[in-house]
Amino acid sequence: MKPIACLTSALLLSATMLADEPAVRVAPPQLQGSRPLEKQTESSVIRNYLESWKSLQEALDQNQAGKLDRDFVGVARDKLGDTVEAQSRMGIHTRYQDLSHDLQIVFYSPEGLSIQMTDNVEYRQQIFEKDKVLATTVVHRRYLVVLTPSEVRWQVRILQAGLD
Repeated sequence: MKPIACLTSALLLSATMLADEPAVRVAPPQLQGSRPLEKQTESSVIRNYLESWKSLQEALDQNQAGKLDRDFVGVARDKLGDTVEAQSRMGIHTRYQDLSHDLQIVFYSPEGLSIQMTDNVEYRQQIFEKDKVLATTVVHRRYLVVLTPSEVRWQVRILQAGLD
């Protein structure tokens, strides 16, 4: 293959992969009365949170609750696991594509054991029965998110929808 053709193929593949990534906007933290937030911590929290959406998408699309284990703990893991099990029993699966996230960190606990943020997210949701699409919707939702650190990453402990 000629070098130009290889480069063109690589650029097209990169553009296709980027098209699947959501738009992410991060507002400056509004921390009131909590500890200062280091830039490295902020970056890690945001990166880990966005990765959690990928494992959520895989779990719901494949009906495999175990895909949640790396990124979710506590109440969030329990509720999402129940959702995966329920849809599996109904013979459906859900495909999510997050389109955009507007994130803002609003609290960092004094001892560094939790971070709270809000996320105004837009995603496309498709419900399938086997390979047949039953419904497609675009959803705009506001979430309250609480993350806690583990040994290697920040994990979502609370993912509460419907804040207005």
